[in-house]
Amino acid sequence: MDDFTAANIAVSDEKREEELEKVKRGKVDYSKLEAEVEEAKSNALEGNLTECLETLLSLEKQHRLGEDITATKICCNAIIETLYLAKEWKLLNEHILLLAKRRSQLKQAIQSFVRQSMAYIPQTPDKGTRIELIRTLQTVTEGKIFVEIERARLTKQLAKLKEEEGKVDEAAEILQEVAVETFGAMAKTEKIFYILEQVRLCLDRKDYIRAHILAKKVSPRAFAEKPGKEQKEGEVGIDGTNIQAADTDTPSLQDLKLMYYNLLIRYHEHHNSYIDICRCYRSIYEIPSIQEDADKWAPVLKRICWYVVLAPADSDQVTLLNTTAADKKLGELPEYKELLQTLIVKEVAWWTSFEERYKGELDAEASVFGGEPGKKRRDDLRLRVIEHNILVISTYYSRITVARLAQLLDLPSAEAEKHLSDMVVAKALSARIDRPAGVIRFARRKAPAELLNGWARSIGRLLEIVEKSTQNIQKESMIHKVAIGVA
Repeated sequence: MDDFTAANIAVSDEKREEELEKVKRGKVDYSKLEAEVEEAKSNALEGNLTECLETLLSLEKQHRLGEDITATKICCNAIIETLYLAKEWKLLNEHILLLAKRRSQLKQAIQSFVRQSMAYIPQTPDKGTRIELIRTLQTVTEGKIFVEIERARLTKQLAKLKEEEGKVDEAAEILQEVAVETFGAMAKTEKIFYILEQVRLCLDRKDYIRAHILAKKVSPRAFAEKPGKEQKEGEVGIDGTNIQAADTDTPSLQDLKLMYYNLLIRYHEHHNSYIDICRCYRSIYEIPSIQEDADKWAPVLKRICWYVVLAPADSDQVTLLNTTAADKKLGELPEYKELLQTLIVKEVAWWTSFEERYKGELDAEASVFGGEPGKKRRDDLRLRVIEHNILVISTYYSRITVARLAQLLDLPSAEAEKHLSDMVVAKALSARIDRPAGVIRFARRKAPAELLNGWARSIGRLLEIVEKSTQNIQKESMIHKVAIGVA
């Protein structure tokens, strides 16, 4: 190497100015640049890594100050690649920070070497080195919108490493830092997958409130596939940004739909919301890939039947019950078709006979009636059968004794009265109990509008009677020539 003298410095300054002029005029010789880069790389392979880095950094500075995007990217990528091939991970982290902090660094160059560095993460020798590289890239991408997608992917990788270590709480906190729903350039499928991963980690740490908030960021309409409307790389989004290709591990839209509803089922199972679980299974049942395979739709349809039976009786439950019973595929599951018909027809079904009839199906459906929540669901199933019987009895009887009600329900009198009282409190039906006489009177609960109409009709009839009476009094007074009001 030449000595650093005043003459050499002056000559180097003149050469640098000439190079800058060429760059500014757009006359960069890329073939020459690539040759210089390859020569520097060969020096690194020979053991002259320091000299190689000095040469590449000098070239990067010239083209960066000249604002030549292509040449600057070539130089930055060459520096990163050289350090990767040399397996100098510590120097790689240092030079990533150095390149990002250099004066007037170009956005395109930062984006380029960040993406290149991300490709080297799987090749790191150990987990500590991998985490250190991810942390370095996160530092570089922090606060920069043009690399927000890369930062989101780095955060997901870091959260995955923490989850593998068993630190679910820490992984959930790391992943929740990123709000991908605001990223205009991220593909729709990657956004949905990212949010669903956030929901999954929240459910794993039993943070059900936050899981519900995050799940509401995904609309069920997002899973509707329209022909010719798929997002592609390079497509311009609503905000004018180019849509980037989804990450390689991103599932398809139908797989994401299945994942979304399975996560919602986990959430609703925590709250024992049977009607919402049934709706989720119905959405899964409608997925084309599920419909095409009998081994897939049959278990889903069975769970739909059980959860619609477990749901408390109301207008939504009745609608779902009749809709499910009308499904043609239910003809291939005669036991479940009969199950739904048992609760549709206006006939009393004793619990002992019901349990004996469907005991095999109850034991076989471990996902619904197995495990810790299985006992409660069996109790809820018994309660739904009893409520069905009480509603049936209320349609046939307007007045019945408590003893007769208990006999029809096959229950003790106290338990029958308790279930009836609970249904009255829940406004499932209207009834009055005369305890001293032991008599129950069923009466249909009237809606407020119906009550007002009844009062209006009664007042109308009363006014009509008053008017007719007045006319008859006047007629009699005229016939008998008696003045009205005279004593």
